[in-house]
Amino acid sequence: MTHTSHMISYSRKLQNAQNILRHEPAILFRCFSKDAGACGDKGDGLVSTHCHGPTTGKSEGVYNFPVGSTLSTIKSFSYCSRAKDFGPFKMPLGGFEGNFSRTVTKMGIPMAGTGLNRASSCLQASARRGFSSDSGLPPHQDIGMPSLSPTMTEGNIARWLKKEGDKISPGEVLCEVETDKATVEMECMEEGYLAKIIQGDGAKDIKVGEVIAVTVEEEEDIAKFKDYKPSASGDAGAKETSTSTPPKKEESQPVSSPTPKTPKPDESPKAEDRIFVSPLARKLAQDHNVPLSSIKGTGPDGRIVKADIEDYLASSVKGTPTPASKGTTTQTLDYLDIPVSQIRKVTASRLLLSKQTIPHYYLTVDSCVDKLMDLRSQLNSLQEASGGKRISVNDLVIKAAALALRKVPQCNSSWTNDYIRQFHNVNINVAVQTENGLFVPVIRDADKKGLSKIAEEVRHLAQKAKDNSLKPEDYEGGTFTVSNLGGPSGIKQFCAIINPPQAAILAIGSAEKRVIPGVGPDQFESGSFMSATLSCDHRVIDGAIGAEYLKAFKGYIENPHSMLL
Repeated sequence: MTHTSHMISYSRKLQNAQNILRHEPAILFRCFSKDAGACGDKGDGLVSTHCHGPTTGKSEGVYNFPVGSTLSTIKSFSYCSRAKDFGPFKMPLGGFEGNFSRTVTKMGIPMAGTGLNRASSCLQASARRGFSSDSGLPPHQDIGMPSLSPTMTEGNIARWLKKEGDKISPGEVLCEVETDKATVEMECMEEGYLAKIIQGDGAKDIKVGEVIAVTVEEEEDIAKFKDYKPSASGDAGAKETSTSTPPKKEESQPVSSPTPKTPKPDESPKAEDRIFVSPLARKLAQDHNVPLSSIKGTGPDGRIVKADIEDYLASSVKGTPTPASKGTTTQTLDYLDIPVSQIRKVTASRLLLSKQTIPHYYLTVDSCVDKLMDLRSQLNSLQEASGGKRISVNDLVIKAAALALRKVPQCNSSWTNDYIRQFHNVNINVAVQTENGLFVPVIRDADKKGLSKIAEEVRHLAQKAKDNSLKPEDYEGGTFTVSNLGGPSGIKQFCAIINPPQAAILAIGSAEKRVIPGVGPDQFESGSFMSATLSCDHRVIDGAIGAEYLKAFKGYIENPHSMLL
């Protein structure tokens, strides 16, 4: 009866079922008997369910539920969450067997199925509800590091906007998270109290899903989490295995085998004292007599990897100089190690992937920009008279690139293994260099917007990029990229790396004065020419298609009034 009362108490508090569906094997099901007794129907409108303990394997009670009722509250029982037998039918983890029909409810939407064994992706916050009977802690939620961008694997805590003990409500901002591309606000999903902050302000390299805070539903439960430390899944699994399945003793040996080797007492460390190290790192440590116990691993779950041994050897060199041979002198290099930001890590991995997997080729064209400069001067005069923002050459380039994509839509595409996806929207990513790294905010539907609107959005997004305050909607969904190093840096011509999954990127160089032949003999004129290099994915854009695109782009640059039609 004690467990039944706890079950009823906790079931009233389980108002947000999607958090359970995200992180636990699905146990939310509704049972409808097709025939008498299929689900233990006793004829009195109840379903009889036997719960077996995971350690003893014995039945620990018979519980009756109304036929058709939702059995999500069974998860409240620690000994029922892994039960194998429910009444006369079998229930393996993550699925059901037996002569019955069922519906699975996920986030309020009925879906037919045999059970949800996968955790759905977390878009805002990763939270799991804990009902620990062993530690004596009250009901609580472990808030994990959320995945706030498609490429995010780890993040940093910029600052907490809530303090321990504060009351929180759905929609309120808990903290600011530095993702691989920007700083994003993490909102609260449920009402309660912030009991414990595990990762404080400035915490670095927190993996997605790692616990960063704990929330409770009752204010009086806050003090119980003062010294709370979340347990690692790997350590928990190791301890559970060591306690539930003790090592078996060898009773007999085959006749052909030699005398069994008995391990020494010091060779069988406890699970919690075991040092996890990769084979390559272990061999390197043995070769250089490095004590593994003095090294903190940086690999998965604290595993010691080769880089940890190399860092240890490099640091030990400073305190223990190596003997130099006669006639040679040792020189110490002066250097500074600069931490790598999240955006630089992701940029490096994406560009490496691009150069390794995308077959690049490059096409360059020179365009006369004299008429473009004249048009820009006229438009800026009108802008200044009306109080608008000035239009830059880059704004005109973005407009010309977008209109050229509308003429040659094959370049507005991306590659997949099964098909080429050609986009109907022309969304131009604009490369912006900041102190934190390279950002590519997107101008959506650039072919349909006026020059003043494009200029306004570029300035606004560039400032957000420099402030590291871009949101996912500010940089996701681009179909083509423009990178301009001519105006700010004076670079004459360069070849840019394609921004996957896009199929092309346009690199804009600076405009320079050139002498060109005039109308008559011995007559010469001067003009300003700008170089534009198109990097193409040969899987999507053939050479002739790329040349056709540059021809259209050059036409808009040399006759800019056509962009206004």
